[in-house]
Amino acid sequence: MRFHFKTSYDTDIDLFPDWWKRGLYLALLVFAVVLPWLIDDFFLGEATNVLIWSVAGLGLMLLTGQTGQVSLGHSAFMALGCYACVLMINAGVPFVLAFLLAGVITGLIGALVAVPALRLHGVYLAIATLALAILADDIIVLLARWTGGVNGMYAPPITILGYEINRWANPAAWYWLALAVVVMVTAAYRNILRSPLGRSFAAVRDSEISAQAMGVDVARTKTIAFGLSCAMTGLGGALMGLFAEVFNNETFNFLISIQLVMMIVVGGLGFIHGAFLGAVVVAFLPQLLSIITGSIGGGIAIPGLEAAVFGGILILFILFEPMGLYGRWLKMRTWLELFPFARKDMFRRQKSYLKTERLR
Repeated sequence: MRFHFKTSYDTDIDLFPDWWKRGLYLALLVFAVVLPWLIDDFFLGEATNVLIWSVAGLGLMLLTGQTGQVSLGHSAFMALGCYACVLMINAGVPFVLAFLLAGVITGLIGALVAVPALRLHGVYLAIATLALAILADDIIVLLARWTGGVNGMYAPPITILGYEINRWANPAAWYWLALAVVVMVTAAYRNILRSPLGRSFAAVRDSEISAQAMGVDVARTKTIAFGLSCAMTGLGGALMGLFAEVFNNETFNFLISIQLVMMIVVGGLGFIHGAFLGAVVVAFLPQLLSIITGSIGGGIAIPGLEAAVFGGILILFILFEPMGLYGRWLKMRTWLELFPFARKDMFRRQKSYLKTERLR
């Protein structure tokens, strides 16, 4: 078992608790950078897809995992970020500026939507945001003059400092672009958590009544959380549309929102690592199902199989491992560190709500 000897209060908010974790994540970053030389183009494309899902998952994780607000409408904000970015690029705005502005625009609109929506709680908020996701599909069709409607749009070429990034001609460049965005969003996420705003998020998540008693403006905190969450998700949507190269209203349907929720629950709700582990599941599970059905069923497609498997996995994790994959790893690590003194009851689930909030 390792112990951390802290000599200042700054140690509590350091990005890395010790030199071991710092070296571990540095090694992981180096491995991610050199990955294009270790795998072929197919798996590199899948790795890029994992990174894109991770960006979108981090956005929803900030809202649901850190602030406790359930949203089933983040597919709408992914679509908004995608169309905003593409329309600005088509208007002549440089890619980097258009990409960042797409995140800002999505975050501002998300904050405006949050003002009336966050008056709701629990399942009612989930239903309201789900209605927003379904409505977004119709809005894209109605605005066909700018969005292309059901015919969709073609993603414009991406150029950074005169260097064109093409998925098919240079997949490694696309991978590094997605990796750079992931590092940027993860660093922003981590710094938000260790700020006073991040402490407010945790207070609102654990108990709104207690947060109010401590002087936290609950409505303002929820609105900021929703705006930041939508901004991150909008960046993920922009990457997803550009990576797909062709997209329409069906690309960002409400099933994407369900997959995002499943991703953060399976990965580990409330953990940054959980967004990445869940992204691996969401990105690779369809490929695994395709391989299995191809070898067993002779390539015959089974309608609804993917949705059924995703739903089954979500139910199993909610029932047997609500802390997700990363929570399971934490339990295993703790058991190994305390062996032979670890006991099964150490991980017994306990109620964490207040009596005054049971029916909210």
